[in-house]
Amino acid sequence: MTRKFTTLTITTAFAALVGAGAALAEDGTWQAELSPLNSGATGSATTGTATLSVSDDTLTIRVQAEGAAPDIMHLQHFHGFAEGDEAATCPERSADTNDDGVIDLIETEQAAGTTMVPFHGDPASMEIVADTYPTADADGAYTYEQTVSLSALEEAFADAFPDQELDFDRRVIFIHGVPEGTQLPDTAQSLGDVPAHVTLPIACGEIHSSDG
Repeated sequence: MTRKFTTLTITTAFAALVGAGAALAEDGTWQAELSPLNSGATGSATTGTATLSVSDDTLTIRVQAEGAAPDIMHLQHFHGFAEGDEAATCPERSADTNDDGVIDLIETEQAAGTTMVPFHGDPASMEIVADTYPTADADGAYTYEQTVSLSALEEAFADAFPDQELDFDRRVIFIHGVPEGTQLPDTAQSLGDVPAHVTLPIACGEIHSSDG
């Protein structure tokens, strides 16, 4: 009888812990209004809306954009700080620290932190380099929608950024990319060997809860 009671108690306690863990990710909706960035250099004003919706263990990511460069793939991610609890913000004009007329990816880091979660065909992979980002149509518009296991994304995020949680409220969303022939200053910076026209930010929005 004692052994049976002990086994039952452990099983019940384990179930309670699992339930408590699942409750950590509360259902809700977050949204970012995407405003143009670097429109003077790109010749177009990219705008849009990004929505993050959590229901149970499912995160649905939806991005609607217009005014982007047509017929090319656009990288999109949420950015934030890998350490501490500082909230990311969209960069202001003063972020162009080398005064070359554009705010390149590297210059966004002081305000927005680093690239964190990609919005492509498999966000939980946390792979930034991919060919499954959305492609704008001939009018420069696209709609991206992807569902992902929230627990899988949280696990991958914790591996990539120890001591950090997704914390949507402290992140910003960027859309990147202009045509290869766009005349950018030689001083425009990017990551590694990735050309600056691929990573140039063209829209940004700060994520806020829509649930009040």
